[in-house]
Amino acid sequence: MALSPLNKRRWRNFRSNRRAYWSLILFAVLFGLSLFAEFIANDHPLLVSYKGEIYSPVLHFYPETAFGGDFQTEAVYRDPEVQCLIVAAGADSCFDAPAKVMREAQTTGMVDGKKITPGWILWPPIPYSYNTVNNIEGSAPSAPDAKHWLGTDDTARDVLARVIYGFRMSVAFALITTLLTSVIGIAAGAVQGYFGGWIDLIFQRIIEIWGSTPSLYVIIIVAAIWQMSFWLLVFLMVLFGWTALVHVVRAEFLRARNFEYVRAARALGVTNGTIMFRHVLPNAMVATVTFLPFIITGAIGSLATLDFLGFGLPSSAPSLGELTLQAKQNLQAPWLGFSAFFTFAIMLSLLVFIFEGVRDAFDPRKTFE
Repeated sequence: MALSPLNKRRWRNFRSNRRAYWSLILFAVLFGLSLFAEFIANDHPLLVSYKGEIYSPVLHFYPETAFGGDFQTEAVYRDPEVQCLIVAAGADSCFDAPAKVMREAQTTGMVDGKKITPGWILWPPIPYSYNTVNNIEGSAPSAPDAKHWLGTDDTARDVLARVIYGFRMSVAFALITTLLTSVIGIAAGAVQGYFGGWIDLIFQRIIEIWGSTPSLYVIIIVAAIWQMSFWLLVFLMVLFGWTALVHVVRAEFLRARNFEYVRAARALGVTNGTIMFRHVLPNAMVATVTFLPFIITGAIGSLATLDFLGFGLPSSAPSLGELTLQAKQNLQAPWLGFSAFFTFAIMLSLLVFIFEGVRDAFDPRKTFE
C-alpha cells in the first residue's frame, strides 16, 4: 500500500534522524532474533537423523521409544544414553557404554557387529533453554566459560539463554501493555475533550478516584490469591495504566474542538466519530507520541520491579528482574549484575531513541531534510 505524501515526509524525517533510524534497525534485529529464541537457545535439538529419518524435536514431541528407548515420556536429548540411541540406531549396548558405542558407530558405521546408518544430532547455537539446569564443575553460580558465555545463575541455568528469553518477554510485555493502555487512554481522552461539559466533569472525577488507588498493593493482593501469569500481569498493568495519556489527549481535544475546520465539518454534517479520530486526533499525535517512550520504558521497569520484589512472574520464568535479584544476592558473581545492567541499558536506550525519532517525525515544525 502506497504511503500518503504526509506519511512519506514523516518517514523521510525519521530516516534523516540517524540515531533513531539505526536504533530501529538494531532493535528490530535483536527483537527479531529473540522471537526465534527456541531455535537459538534450547535443550531440544533442531534436527535429529535416526535410521535415515529426520525428526524435529524443537517443534514436535517424540517419546524415547521413538529412538529405541524404554519410556513413553519425552526423550531427554541431553542424556548420553538417548544420544547414543540416536547415533547408534537404537543399539541395546547404549545402556552399558554409551560413549564407546557412539564412537564406534561414528567411526566405523558398525555396532555389535552389525552395519548401521549412523544418526546425527543438530543442536541450536546455545544448547540450553532458559530453564535448563546444567551439570557444572564446582558450585553455582559459575563464571563465564566456553560452554556458558555469560556464566550460570544460582540454580545452574545458562544466563545467556535467560537473557535472550527475558529480552523477548520484556519487550513483548511492554509493547502489548503500551498498545492497550494507549488505545483506552486515547479513546477516553478524546471523548472527554471533544464533548466537554458533564461528560468531561464526570470522567475527571472517575480518573481522580482511580488514580489514587494504590496499584502496587492491589497487585500484591492479587499475587497472594492467584499465581501470577503473563496475561494477568498485562491486565493489571493496563487496568491501572490507561490514565497516562488521558490528560494529554484531553487537552489537545479541548484546544482543537473549536477550531474552524472542526466547526465547518460539523456544519457539513460529518459525524462526531469521524471528526474526532480522522481530523482532530492526528493533530494530537505529537503530544501523544511524546509520552510513549515513558510508557513503554515504564512498563519494562514495572515488570522488572515486580519480579525483583517477588510479586511478578514465577521464578521459573525468564525474567530480567529475577536475574537482577540474583545479582543482588550473589555479589561474588558480578557477571549476573553486568548481564542484567547491559541488557536493560541497551534495550531501554534503543527504545527511547526510536520513539524520539517518531515524535520528531510527527512534529510538523521539525524537519531534517
